[in-house]
Amino acid sequence: MTQESLAQLKYGADELLLESELVTKLAEQRPLIVKAGFDPTAPDLHLGHTVLINKLKQFQEAGHQVQFLIGDFTAMIGDPTGKNVTRKPLSREAVLENAQTYQAQVFKILDPEKTQVKFNSTWMGAMTSAELIQLAAKHTVARMLERDDFHKRYKGGQPIAIHEFLYPLIQGYDSVVMKADVELGGTDQKFNLLMGRHLQEIYGQKPQVVLTMPILEGLDGVQKMSKSLNNYIGIADAPDDMFGKIMSISDELMWRYYQLLSFKPRTDIETWQLACQNGENPRNYKVALGQEIVARFHGAAAAQQVLENFEARFQRGAIPDDIAEFQFSAGLEGLPIANLLKNAGLVDSTSEAIRQIKQGAVKIDGEKVEDPKTVIAVTSQHVYQVGKRKFAKVEIIEE
Repeated sequence: MTQESLAQLKYGADELLLESELVTKLAEQRPLIVKAGFDPTAPDLHLGHTVLINKLKQFQEAGHQVQFLIGDFTAMIGDPTGKNVTRKPLSREAVLENAQTYQAQVFKILDPEKTQVKFNSTWMGAMTSAELIQLAAKHTVARMLERDDFHKRYKGGQPIAIHEFLYPLIQGYDSVVMKADVELGGTDQKFNLLMGRHLQEIYGQKPQVVLTMPILEGLDGVQKMSKSLNNYIGIADAPDDMFGKIMSISDELMWRYYQLLSFKPRTDIETWQLACQNGENPRNYKVALGQEIVARFHGAAAAQQVLENFEARFQRGAIPDDIAEFQFSAGLEGLPIANLLKNAGLVDSTSEAIRQIKQGAVKIDGEKVEDPKTVIAVTSQHVYQVGKRKFAKVEIIEE
């Protein structure tokens, strides 16, 4: 393990606990068991989920044993992380149905021949009630209440169900059963990941190294990518939809996506970012990112087709060459599209803008806008169209 390959494994990560332990494990010259768990609480994965899966792929390509854990048992509890209310449990049937789609989708990234898929119901379903009580005795309520979301709910008088305390314990116990050397998770999972270290030591194992990855922002560049917020890119999205969504993100957010989603070498990404700072058009790199993501989930032919479709719309006369150009400033929250269209003279009022959006007459870079409440992120530049003849190129800069 060279310093460069170690730097590649750390690239994009938020925290590594502890790096010295990882170096020691790597020095043992054996494939490490690298674990990441996903609860099948929804039928499809989006690009936010793939941040962890991409990092798993890096470990896999470095020769380590990736274990992809489907939390079919924990999904029936519901992860309380970040929640201010108790989650409704899923039925066993819904969990299994979702788990099937996860297996199909994850192998668009990971090598199925080198990936072990595990279900935590295998051992948790066989655990007796006495054994579960013994597991619960490994931790205290006081320590559980140190967790930020539990602490806030307790102080705010929000109820916490007893079974919610079991969730981090079971996630930690998964690491014991799997004998994980490394566990990956989002920054919001740090408490649960550290629980794995705690329980492994109690059970006489060397504690796993914890590597946390950032939570990927959605298309708005502000809130985390989520289907409920409608700011997501699904890995099952159609190629043109996937490409169009990537082209709609701000230039600043593009580099964040490169860092967390691209398989391009870290040094290349840093070189491209510097080139854009020196005046090169970032759109060229956004197109490249869009093609890379489309190729990953739909194949090279689809990636070439979306590029041809894009060129047909924007480089073969679909948009006039002499359109008006504007530069507006906005706060970090961005600029509502209705206000942008009015300020650019494409509509007479914000109410007309909303009406045109509802009628399907408004497009951003050739992609139809569906939501009249869309907010355009700062540091973005796009072509806006209302109807067949009204165009404007607008750049949003930070106030």
